[in-house]
Amino acid sequence: MKKLIGIVVLGLLLSGNSYAEYQIDYYRWLLDNNQTQFLDKEKKLKRWLIDNKKLGERFKWDSNPGLEKLHYQVFHFNKQHDNWDKHVINGSSKPYEFKINLKEDRKKLIKRIDKDMQKTGLLSYLLFENDEIVIDKKSPSDRLGLLFDNDTKWTTASVGKSFTSYVVGQAICDGYIENVDVKLNDWPLIKNTLYENVKLIDLLNMAAGDQKYSNDESDLVNTRPKNPNVNSLKYHMDGHFKGSKPSKNKYNYSNIVANIIINYVWFKSDGDFQKITDRVFKEKARIKDSIYFLKISNRTTQGRQNGIKYKYLVNDEDGALRYSMELSRYDFLRVAKAMLDDWKNDTCVGKYLKTIHERKIPKNHKERKPSKSYGGQFHFDYTGFKNRNIFGLDGAYGQSILIDMDNSKIVSINSIHTNYNWHKIALSALK
Repeated sequence: MKKLIGIVVLGLLLSGNSYAEYQIDYYRWLLDNNQTQFLDKEKKLKRWLIDNKKLGERFKWDSNPGLEKLHYQVFHFNKQHDNWDKHVINGSSKPYEFKINLKEDRKKLIKRIDKDMQKTGLLSYLLFENDEIVIDKKSPSDRLGLLFDNDTKWTTASVGKSFTSYVVGQAICDGYIENVDVKLNDWPLIKNTLYENVKLIDLLNMAAGDQKYSNDESDLVNTRPKNPNVNSLKYHMDGHFKGSKPSKNKYNYSNIVANIIINYVWFKSDGDFQKITDRVFKEKARIKDSIYFLKISNRTTQGRQNGIKYKYLVNDEDGALRYSMELSRYDFLRVAKAMLDDWKNDTCVGKYLKTIHERKIPKNHKERKPSKSYGGQFHFDYTGFKNRNIFGLDGAYGQSILIDMDNSKIVSINSIHTNYNWHKIALSALK
């Protein structure tokens, strides 16, 4: 067996595949866990895995990959940030313990969830009603369950944008930021860019007037790298955004805005960022396990701006934080419940949530999921739910949380692909 592994390892390394390390680890994991259905007759990795050099790229939304590719992607996601720096929030000494009262009478919904668990990239489904978990489903072991369990720290993707907004609310309530209408002109990092005099509320609403430079379709426009998450804010502000001027303030969803927001909180915290995040997640949400924001500090990063190559070591003050977080499936729900409690109890942060809800703006184009408005890094006004205060948190690869503030309901979903029926198992569950 060791000889066989050695041959496979050598072959992968010689292939020049940038994902060879993940593939080697995956191969070993398959053998150690007797998951040979993902190997060919010679107990080698199947050809699609060895040949595919873009395994780390996101699936096309309209694709329907088979179990083999889904399985490898879950493995890859579990490993991809191992070497990243992290801002860690430790679990609470008294984590919130959910009451579990599973309802078997929701037969139609449960049948639909079970079907999606067997056919799609759906990893976890939790329905919380009236202070109880009433549906609790996880991908079975013969699908993706061996790679994803209750302790697995899973990506928030853009759900982390909404979590970032929640941190903003705490920073305002603790006095680090005056209000949502402050301008960011006290932050040297964004000086001489379109963001220098933008209001915080416009950033929160994805309406900073940056549509010439960044958008949801291409991330950063006409520059390399396009993904703003692989370089520091300083890199982008000194290059792509230097001398930029704002356009009309309208809804323009982009990733870099969320990174600006979380790093602005870090800047304004004056060394107390850990204190703020502990208050949100450890004290209020009472998370059980450690969670973390991703960072690119202490990493050498590189890129090209205006024909000039850059290579440098990123420090925290360069804007190293990322809005994306990783946490367990139940901690996802704990954070959502904390938001629900703040809203219901009209706390200071609850008032912040009501403010961003009141200051929402209309979307100017259709999206995959039918919400008509956006505010404070949340999606609002879902079709068929007129006058319902539903907060939508939405992220790549199918991450989704819906919080029905009026009826104390939460749907929390983790996935590796969007090919499950979101309308039937998420939105319809609130009716």
